[in-house]
Amino acid sequence: MHGWLLSGRLWQPLTAELNPAWDTWSPDLPGFGAQPRPRGLQPSLASYGRWLAKAAREQAGDRPLVLIGHSLGGSLVVHAAPHLGPQLAAVVQVAAGGGVFQPRPFRMVRRGGAAFLRWRPGWLAQIPGTEAIRSPLLAELRAAQGLLASSMQRGAVQQLPAMVAQLQVPSLWVAGSRDTVMEPRYVRHLAGYSPEHQFALLEGEGHLPMRTAPVPLAELLNRWLKEQGIAPSREQSQSLASPRSWSSANCA
Repeated sequence: MHGWLLSGRLWQPLTAELNPAWDTWSPDLPGFGAQPRPRGLQPSLASYGRWLAKAAREQAGDRPLVLIGHSLGGSLVVHAAPHLGPQLAAVVQVAAGGGVFQPRPFRMVRRGGAAFLRWRPGWLAQIPGTEAIRSPLLAELRAAQGLLASSMQRGAVQQLPAMVAQLQVPSLWVAGSRDTVMEPRYVRHLAGYSPEHQFALLEGEGHLPMRTAPVPLAELLNRWLKEQGIAPSREQSQSLASPRSWSSANCA
């Protein structure tokens, strides 16, 4: 699942490396990218987490799921996990961490985000060749403001470690050594609450390794999933020994 003001196209370089071995799905969050927000979907982490669980089940059918979250999308994955039950096979978090409430930095981010949303030049999205920046320019105002505020409330931040601690599946936490948006120490901190986790550091990478380092990231994912006994989709017809052989890498 992509992060704040982004869209599903964020994952394209990584899914190109994972396909066709894995069945992948990289949707736009409602209100971001090309997908409108339904009237009943509230702009909060809990509401979007329920939406993600429902949409993932509809996409996967009865196959097991591996949810991958990036940045704020990682919080949505944590909120979706309890609604998936035994269908969830594993969780991967990329540049997703936190769990430490920081009043002043969070206040600055909220103000900066609000200022960007207020003054962003939406007309740029109509110019050919601007596909890469269209999601920040066109994201629905209420959805963008709501998710940003929801993710930085004291209660939501302090709740996150407890939710991570309740994960019932293996989790992989990936950080870029040069990530200044979500520093590796914060990824490692939140990962430490997960009962069955592994932390991986990508040297020289920043906040978007799925775009800047899709090959090493795909290799890391393939290796880790194999260690968890989760087989690629192409092996479904070759092995019926374990329910986890029917898995889908859900790049959401």
